[in-house]
Amino acid sequence: MTAHQPIERDWSAFSESLPDGSEKLALAVEGIYCPACMTRIEKGLMDLEGVCNARVNLSSHRLAVTWKPEETDPEHLLKRLADLGYGAHPFDPGRVKTEEKKESQRLLRALAVAGFASMNVMLLSISVWSGNVSDITPETRDFFHWLSAVITLPAAAYAGQPFFSSAWRVLRKGHLNMDVPISIGVILALFLSVLQTVQHQAEAYFESALMLLFFLLVGRWLDQMMRLKTRSFAENLTALKAETAMKLFADGSLREVPLSKVEPGDRVLVRPGERVSVDGTVLSGSSQIDQSLVTGETLLVEVTDGDPVYAGTLNGENALTISVTAAAKGTLLDEVNRLIDEAMEAKSRYRHLADRAAEWYAPIVHTASAVTFAGWWLYGIGWQPSLVIAISVLIITCPCALGLAIPAVQVVASGSLFRNQVLLNRSDALERFAKVDTVVFDKTGTLTRPAVGLVNPDACDAESLRLAIALAKASSHPLSAALAGMDRRVQPLEEAAEQKGKGLEVLHAGERLRLGSIDFCNAHEEAEIIRQAHPTASLIAFRREEKHPVVFALEQQLRSDAKDVIDSLKARGLSLMILSGDQPRAVETIAQELGIDQFHAGISPTDKIALIEAEKAKGNRVMMVGDGLNDAPALASAHVSLSPVTAAHVSQAAADALFLGEKLAPVLHILDISKRARRIMEQNLSLATLYNVVAVPFAIAGFVTPLIAALAMSGSSLVVTINALRARAKSDPWFTDNGGFEENLADRSPSQAEG
Repeated sequence: MTAHQPIERDWSAFSESLPDGSEKLALAVEGIYCPACMTRIEKGLMDLEGVCNARVNLSSHRLAVTWKPEETDPEHLLKRLADLGYGAHPFDPGRVKTEEKKESQRLLRALAVAGFASMNVMLLSISVWSGNVSDITPETRDFFHWLSAVITLPAAAYAGQPFFSSAWRVLRKGHLNMDVPISIGVILALFLSVLQTVQHQAEAYFESALMLLFFLLVGRWLDQMMRLKTRSFAENLTALKAETAMKLFADGSLREVPLSKVEPGDRVLVRPGERVSVDGTVLSGSSQIDQSLVTGETLLVEVTDGDPVYAGTLNGENALTISVTAAAKGTLLDEVNRLIDEAMEAKSRYRHLADRAAEWYAPIVHTASAVTFAGWWLYGIGWQPSLVIAISVLIITCPCALGLAIPAVQVVASGSLFRNQVLLNRSDALERFAKVDTVVFDKTGTLTRPAVGLVNPDACDAESLRLAIALAKASSHPLSAALAGMDRRVQPLEEAAEQKGKGLEVLHAGERLRLGSIDFCNAHEEAEIIRQAHPTASLIAFRREEKHPVVFALEQQLRSDAKDVIDSLKARGLSLMILSGDQPRAVETIAQELGIDQFHAGISPTDKIALIEAEKAKGNRVMMVGDGLNDAPALASAHVSLSPVTAAHVSQAAADALFLGEKLAPVLHILDISKRARRIMEQNLSLATLYNVVAVPFAIAGFVTPLIAALAMSGSSLVVTINALRARAKSDPWFTDNGGFEENLADRSPSQAEG
């Protein structure tokens, strides 16, 4: 094997098979320096036959591409990227972090060289400027100019590498990016300065070329730091996933193995104080689990036999033996990271608008510069002053601000939502949440949580109760979850089939069992008796073949912050409504307690859709907050939807966004952050447009030097990026303001967490 022999990769190890038969691959792309690069990559790949989707993450330069394996393959994708002028390799967060550290150091070195050289050349230039109005001799002036050239040319060649190499790479492939006009501007300024020196002219522009590079490098370095800041929360979340697990073998031996060697069904041991490395179910042992860094639940969770645990969570003071359900892939942590990445890569209407403008901007920039040069030359000021003005136009019209205006806000807002326990599940959800004026709540599992335990414990015999609990453990409904929690020792009836909106059915030991709604179990008479005895309780029915059905009554408890959240929503001027299939008295009690005037009880999923459609017909933008597992049709009919889900059901929910935890506060967070993000997106687009409307005419008119153009261009990019940081929530729980974990929180012990 030779050093230059191409490396063959087994891409199946890096790609993910999706349910529709397509494949998805995450790549780290090298050479992305501006939003125009992102647009070019996405458009270039989408033009390939068989490519379903391509999205580039602004902060991590991670490319997520989906394709049909029968029409194309990863080798074709990489070839297209190479044709566009970009290198790529399988996305590895550790490798990306190392490369970005190198790039940051490279930028700092270039910045130091440009700054040091520009200060020295500026001293020489000041001497020339002062001498030109006094008594400097031509020989002395030429000497200072040549000395400036000796300092400037090697310094510019080194400090300009981030721009020159990027521009050359895309030019070789016949494309343009934002570094092309920058590089042309710097090179022309250097060329003109050398020419002025050779011709013994009174002025040269060496200090302008160096200061131009200095300010451009400052802007690029700050931009990189801000990108790292906005995604540090995701990096810290990824870091929670261990690379190994303590696997228990059939012979009783215990060995530490890579996660790639752990399969579903294997047994692993989690020692006290260790992070759980897999998703699974507790086989033996009891402990307390700190889930705060994964689900946002700040209270320690008691777990024992049969309870689920998740990768990235922190075990307490006792050892646990876990049966693995997911290890190297498919864990809750992976699912959360996927939703975060998709939210950051999402394309809203504003993003499409900005991308389209940035795509057309490069040829417009070069045309404007060429026309400016020709116009001033024909006007008669000479080709050298005309070239200086053209250079200024070339630099000042670089569309960095326009390209950053939307993606920067999207990245910051997505991060802030996650820190507030909200995960976006649709690409355009953020924009739709910003327009909400009506909020519709489901009751059970959303505003309320059923209390574990029955109001009527003598409803049936012990065997029927055991079967009902076993069937309930196979359901996702909140009432079933409360029933299932009555006895953790009972094993679930995994073969049960769930009928959405009705209940579960299973053939067990020759007997047909049903658990669900009153209609589904034909328990109307029994339900009427229970309603009279417990008018505010929620009911769930159970039936065994030909035996009389049983109706269980459970009390509902409001989520701890439900009243405060409802009051805050009303203070924001939003219309509120409750839609529930529960009995009227139970719904009315909750509505009165919360102060919600509009409510509908005892309605079917079809009725919910009809009521939501009626609100939409009035012109209202309806947000449905309901169970994403059982209210999918109603959620889909709303303008936008939000679901409270348990960690186990993140990947199953049908809503546009999901929130974890026991509190309702994320409803406020998503509305506030989305409205703020939309406002800032509009501000950024306005700022970028205003910058070009004001700056470009001044540059064309000759009032702007190349140095001022560099300051203006870098400043406009920084303004929209800094403005984007305002999209964060005012308070981000369990995270620090710098976008990352507090060090003592990331490593805290369960005892510290509890205290």
